[in-house]
Amino acid sequence: MDESPAFNTGIGLLDKGGPVMLVLLALSVVALTIILVKIYQFSRSRLLRTEFIDQAVLLLHNDGPDTTLLALAETPHPVARVMETTLRTSTNTSLSIEDRDTEISRVGSAEIRNLENYLRGLEVIANLSPLLGLLGTVLGMIKAFARLESAGTKVDPAILAGGIWEALLTTAFGLSVAIPALAAFYILEGQVENVRAQMKDATIRVLGILSSR
Repeated sequence: MDESPAFNTGIGLLDKGGPVMLVLLALSVVALTIILVKIYQFSRSRLLRTEFIDQAVLLLHNDGPDTTLLALAETPHPVARVMETTLRTSTNTSLSIEDRDTEISRVGSAEIRNLENYLRGLEVIANLSPLLGLLGTVLGMIKAFARLESAGTKVDPAILAGGIWEALLTTAFGLSVAIPALAAFYILEGQVENVRAQMKDATIRVLGILSSR
């Protein structure tokens, strides 16, 4: 039994799905690009390597702020930047407690915003893709029933069946874009939330040691 040429090539599927398929294809490329960029960024920042926090706290307890700052400067992790800021502002006697807390919050917020860049776009794509797929399906069904009506009394079930599977292509493609995009968004956002919690914990630990010295 011969297969429909539409199933033999990706181009055939895109053509059968109509212009909505092209929009979904563009969104899939954007989503993939965002995911790869964020993976590279998170890998470069070594977000999963958090052993330096305990090492820095121990170093601060034993050797003091200066040695700890030198060690933190070699770490690309965002938490290291917050710990550096905490040490510098806490040892600066010209700053009040309010000024110190404001600066620590400012640096922490800047680091979090940097990690969150483009994640909102990924969430938008994940939410928008199924709706676009549904729109393409509705438009395809309208087209299929218009063909059926134009056929008059000579109704061929193949006309309706062909129109329906063509219409459903956009829904399937929309879900295929949305599911991995949404999964990636939650995984990446979870990493950001972990960093946020680590920043708070590390700051409290550093301030605790400094206050006891």
